[in-house]
Amino acid sequence: MAAHFGRRLYKGAATTAVAAVAVAALSASEAPGVTVSDEGRQPAAGATSVPDTPVGDTATGDTQYYTDLPPLHSPDPAPTAGTPTAGNPAAKTPAEAGIPATVLDAYKKAEAELRASKPGCNLPWQLLAAIGRVESGQARGGQVDANGTTLTPILGPVLNGSGFANISDTDHGLYDGDSTYDRAVGPMQFIPSTWEWAGRDGNGDGKKDPNNVYDAALATGHYLCRNDWDLSDQADLNSAILSYNHSQEYLNTVLTWLEYYRRGTHSVPDGTGQLPVHRSDDTTGTHPGPSTTTRPPYSPTTGQKPDTSGKSGAPGVPSKPGTPSTPAKPSTPGKPGGTPSQPSPPSKPPRTPPTRPTTPPTPTDTVDHLEDVGTDPLTARAGDAFAEKISTRAETKAGKAVAKVRVRFVITGDTDTTFTGGEKVATVVTDASGVAHAPVLQAGEKTGDFTVRAVVVGRTVSALQYKATVTERAADALVRTDDTPQVCTPGGEFAEQVEVKATYKGAVADEVAATATLIKSADDPTENDKGPYFKDADGKPVRTLKDLRTDAKGVLKLPKLYADDTTGTFLLRITTTGGATLTVELKVAAADTTAEPSPSPSASS
Repeated sequence: MAAHFGRRLYKGAATTAVAAVAVAALSASEAPGVTVSDEGRQPAAGATSVPDTPVGDTATGDTQYYTDLPPLHSPDPAPTAGTPTAGNPAAKTPAEAGIPATVLDAYKKAEAELRASKPGCNLPWQLLAAIGRVESGQARGGQVDANGTTLTPILGPVLNGSGFANISDTDHGLYDGDSTYDRAVGPMQFIPSTWEWAGRDGNGDGKKDPNNVYDAALATGHYLCRNDWDLSDQADLNSAILSYNHSQEYLNTVLTWLEYYRRGTHSVPDGTGQLPVHRSDDTTGTHPGPSTTTRPPYSPTTGQKPDTSGKSGAPGVPSKPGTPSTPAKPSTPGKPGGTPSQPSPPSKPPRTPPTRPTTPPTPTDTVDHLEDVGTDPLTARAGDAFAEKISTRAETKAGKAVAKVRVRFVITGDTDTTFTGGEKVATVVTDASGVAHAPVLQAGEKTGDFTVRAVVVGRTVSALQYKATVTERAADALVRTDDTPQVCTPGGEFAEQVEVKATYKGAVADEVAATATLIKSADDPTENDKGPYFKDADGKPVRTLKDLRTDAKGVLKLPKLYADDTTGTFLLRITTTGGATLTVELKVAAADTTAEPSPSPSASS
């Protein structure tokens, strides 16, 4: 939940003052290497400003977020076994350090999964906790069921352009219940268009639900780990957080909570987590104290603050009960005491407010359509990188190229093909010629067709569709690894197993499917019914083996061959996907038992 940086950032004077003092004190006393600006804000290391980003190019759509900061003193380290507080960690850590048990478990499970799948990302679970605190107050203080799904949906404001981004409906109301505009959804506040490609199944129930904290935490982890970012590097960490919500204030707030959680946390029962109070879109400058009830001061479902006055009226604006509102008296010029010195001038017509200057269009605003730039047919073997890259140009209605526009490429369909780095989405900025070159496609093991969609981030124009195909691994040549003759006696077994090596265009052809058949003759490839044979699992003769595969070195070693009582010369033919063929000659002959004749006895004289 966050306001777009560079747009109107809603925050009351009281919130700003509290945030400035808290960040300054925390940074100065406990966060080495983190500095504070003259305004009391904590800039990310190495970052001086946040560049403009088109609306919608973030996980959350840059909607509002909670601005509450941790207390000025960090939590003590968690107690060790044998200490007086070992059974009660909360006794040593303040309430702000408490994270609901299920929510905390989701963060730690996501960290473990990313440590295995993307070890170079170095994702700390405390970063997920910091974002979860800022986005939804840890799922409204842990209001989740045993499976981690929020008891009621957590929805951000309607993104209709009123104070926030204008994002028309992309999910037909599937996630946010709104078929006109999008809304950020769930404890990590994903907008539906981002969840479409970033969503993950974190609890193994076969669904990707943005309202489930396990799914949302894992999706957030993968989102932060894309682009080969290493979150142990400050610059990459800043970039990842800003990609989640493009606001310097947001970055500062998340970094502050990250440092706080790194110094110690404790688990609290679900539903008892501390609820945040202040929001980035608050315009009143006054806020109630910390809530002691289960109702948060802000309802993400309705986008309204509760009426604290006990009366109907503008939500969130308290008034004194029993005091009728009285219109203010107009001031009158003249002597003290209100006596006019001259007759009042006739009333003037209301003044028309000055027209605000028109904001010049951004490059994104000028894009009318996308054009393909000579992309050749996209075909690759399973496991290989695609030789051809996708190139897309952003153009105006007149066909003029538009530079500095973000184009998002999304892989869709039943495929395990990804872009380099393992992601199925990539956002690329068009160059000076208006062209965005998608990262290299890496084919997985699933064969068949899939689609890559190219869309303009922040503007609704027709998507460009690229069809791609993954074919089976193939070989175009087979050779034996040795030239030992294959010879056997009737009813015996061949001493050497047949071993071959497959290549494709001179390179090793690994994991290539192959078939081995004992054929009748060079001109008749049908299966022979006599002569050498293999054995199946039950020891019965078989003369065709299917579903064979070369190993990582392109080598295929066949099982042992046996001979029946038929003698002669026989043929074993091996074929692979891609058309490689090799025929091996097998000979079955009786052993030579003929002894040399003994010399004739000498004739007696």
